[in-house]
Amino acid sequence: MSVVFDRPSLWRRLRPLLSGFDGLLLLAILWLVGLGLMTMYSAGFDHGTRFVDHGRNMLLAAGILFLVAQVPPQRLMALAVPLYVVGVALLIATAVFGISKKGATRWLNVGIVIQPSEILKIAMPLMLAWWFQKREGQLRLLDFGVAFVLLAIPVGLVAKQPDLGTSILILSAGLYVIFFAGLPWKLIVPAVLAAGIGITALVLSEDNICQPGVQWHVLKDYQKNRVCTLLDPTKDPLGKGFHIIQGEIAIGSGGMTGKGFMQGTQTHLEFIPERTTDFIFAAYGEEFGLVGVAGLMLGFLFLIFRGLIIAGDAPSQFSRLLAGAITLSFFTYAFVNMGMVSGILPVVGVPLPFISYGGTAMVTLGLGLGILMSIAKSRRLIQS
Repeated sequence: MSVVFDRPSLWRRLRPLLSGFDGLLLLAILWLVGLGLMTMYSAGFDHGTRFVDHGRNMLLAAGILFLVAQVPPQRLMALAVPLYVVGVALLIATAVFGISKKGATRWLNVGIVIQPSEILKIAMPLMLAWWFQKREGQLRLLDFGVAFVLLAIPVGLVAKQPDLGTSILILSAGLYVIFFAGLPWKLIVPAVLAAGIGITALVLSEDNICQPGVQWHVLKDYQKNRVCTLLDPTKDPLGKGFHIIQGEIAIGSGGMTGKGFMQGTQTHLEFIPERTTDFIFAAYGEEFGLVGVAGLMLGFLFLIFRGLIIAGDAPSQFSRLLAGAITLSFFTYAFVNMGMVSGILPVVGVPLPFISYGGTAMVTLGLGLGILMSIAKSRRLIQS
């Protein structure tokens, strides 16, 4: 007696892989991807192959997102310690054997040239979420101290390269995990007050501390120049203040509705430096105006709002902490980039997610979104 087994169709085989994706999160991603491609075409159509490469990087990020989304959070937790240890080891190797460019030692040749600090953008929240998951139900103040040490090691190594922008992103991702884990307010409030007092003192004493010859023992000279330029960019309008001034002019000239697609004069006459990377927000603001900027911000806000909902509904503490930290990391990226281009924050090398050109940044973005999708899928599987 012969038995005939029906071969499942291709759709039936692919359906488990495609099911469980969060539709609202995908909607936010597609909106920002569309804005990113449109902006890159306008800002980079005459800039070599930037637009084509940007599209390729987005496809690569989409592939990474899809693959990572198939990995359950339990498997991600198993990768936390190895990824953190490898990342820190590579940072130490970079400090000893790294490749230096323009005064910074950020790259390492391991057969291919990599930037190990990028690994820690994901490894840091993974590691701290793993740590607090292990301490669930028995948290003590000492456990928060250990978490701060785990955070300080890679942040210090990256800041020493020096790479202030990446160190800020790693620091913020770790602090988000520590905050969501239940850091006592008696520690948070004094730190916030101290930061507020320090910023106020910095602004009020700008005339004295920004004089030539005054040494800042905490920051390097170029970092001091960035802060002083932020406080008064008109002191060197054709030098250190040029970036900020031109960014403000471009955004302001966009008005309510902008000059129109591919009609930005500041952009296409090349007054905006780094118009396809760090300062692409200025090009976007010039061509699409306040209405376009509002649409971009709403896209980011919806992405962040949806990510926080996924974090709140996550099935384990590890998943909640990880999803919350990754979601707010997108906020940090967007806030720091828009802030530095608009002249309210110092200029640091932080890209605008989906919009700025950059292969490594896009891969990191795909990893983060893939982790969010994985957590969303695990929640739906448990509910079903």
